[in-house]
Amino acid sequence: MKKATLVFFLAAATFACSQSTTDTETATEATTAEAGATYGAPFAEENVIPVSALEATLADKDSVQATVAAEIEKSCQKKGCWMDVKLDDGSQMKVTFRDYGFFVPTTNLEGRQIVFTGTAKKEVVSVDDLRHFAEDAGKSEEEIAAITEPREELRFVADGVIFK
Repeated sequence: MKKATLVFFLAAATFACSQSTTDTETATEATTAEAGATYGAPFAEENVIPVSALEATLADKDSVQATVAAEIEKSCQKKGCWMDVKLDDGSQMKVTFRDYGFFVPTTNLEGRQIVFTGTAKKEVVSVDDLRHFAEDAGKSEEEIAAITEPREELRFVADGVIFK
């Protein structure tokens, strides 16, 4: 009887795990950002500036509240906890989400247009943080190990994001 009970529980556990994986895959597919999808705090698309104007807006300030339009270049592939948006000079600006209060989908974001609102500032990013973001982006161990110096970057902490 004990063997039959054990076999039953193993079969049930295997079935439950396979169902869980299927449900998770379906949920992930369903979270692909549709046009108009909002993540984080809802906000009005008013006084939106292009990302190209952000540095000039920040020039003589420590930080600035802004609503910005940009194109996603890459994003966190693990949790959806950050995005890099394109700047005019070919560099990128890291967009993170206030207090990890929300995440965006992890797939099919590159090239998508977005509008986000929050706080922009220049900051020095540590080697540990740069390596962490490189790992999240799926970089190779060699690329991650090549990061040896902190870097000053334009950063943005978003309170809300709208996909276009």
